[in-house]
Amino acid sequence: MEGKKLQQWRFIPYQKYTPAWNMAIDEAIMIAHQEGKVPPTVRFYGWNPATLSIGYFQKAQKEVDFEELKRYGLGFVRRITGGRAVLHDQELTYSVIVSEDHPLIPPTVSESYRVISQSLVQGFQNLGMEALMSPPKHQPATSTAACFDSPSDYELVLKGKKVAGSAQVRKQGIVLQHGSILLDMDVDLLFSVLRFPSERVKERLKEAFTKKAVAINQLRSEKVGLEEVITAFRAGFTDGMGLDLIDSTLTAYEEELAQKLVVEKYNHPDWNLRR
Repeated sequence: MEGKKLQQWRFIPYQKYTPAWNMAIDEAIMIAHQEGKVPPTVRFYGWNPATLSIGYFQKAQKEVDFEELKRYGLGFVRRITGGRAVLHDQELTYSVIVSEDHPLIPPTVSESYRVISQSLVQGFQNLGMEALMSPPKHQPATSTAACFDSPSDYELVLKGKKVAGSAQVRKQGIVLQHGSILLDMDVDLLFSVLRFPSERVKERLKEAFTKKAVAINQLRSEKVGLEEVITAFRAGFTDGMGLDLIDSTLTAYEEELAQKLVVEKYNHPDWNLRR
C-alpha cells in the first residue's frame, strides 16, 4: 500500500464472549455506527463456551438437537445474518461493520463479499497458504444445514475446500459481515448436534461435508496457534483493504446497547427459537 493513504478504522482486539454477547456486540456496533457515534470497525473474537450458531432463517427446533447441545455443554444463538449452522470452537471469528455508502464498499452484497474476502486471502497468504476466492455461483441443491457445506460467492477455498465461512446483513444503511476462520474442526461434534431425517442421510451428508470443508491445521505440517492467526489476519485487513487499524475498545454506549440486546434478544427464546 506504499504511496496510498490508509483508511483509519477502529479495531477491537480478540476477546472471548458468550454467544449472546458476541451477537449483541456486533449489533450494538452496527447501531452506534449508524448513529455516527463510532467509526467503521473490525472486531476479532472467540466463543465461551463453544457454540452452535444458526442463520436468521433456519428452523431451530427442526434442524438442531438441543439435547445433544446440552450434553456437550455447547452454547446456542441465532445470528442476525443468514446462512447456515456454524460450530464456533477452534477458530478466529471476525466482524466488519461499515456504512453501505463507504467508498471501499461496493453496492452489491456479492461484490462487497469480494472486497472483504481480499483481506482474508491476504491473511491466509501471511500464513504461507494460497487461498482462493470461490467464484459467484448458484447454491447446490444437495446442501445440508451446516454452513461449511459449500462456499458462497467469494468465500475462501484452500485446495478446493471451504476454509472460511462468512455471512452478511445490511440494515439501515450499515453492512455487518462476520465469519469464521477455522484452525481446527470437529465434524463429528457438528453433525451430532444437527438433526437429520435418518442416520443414513446423516452419514451420507457428513461424508460429503468432509470432502467440501477444511480447517487450516488439517492442511499444514506445522500447526499454527491462535495468536499467529490473529496477527496474520489483522495484517490481512491492513493490506487487503488498505486499512490502518487503530486499537480501541467498545464505548460505554455500545456496552449498554449490547447488555440490552443480550437480555431482550440474544439470550431470549423468542429470538433464538422463533422459527
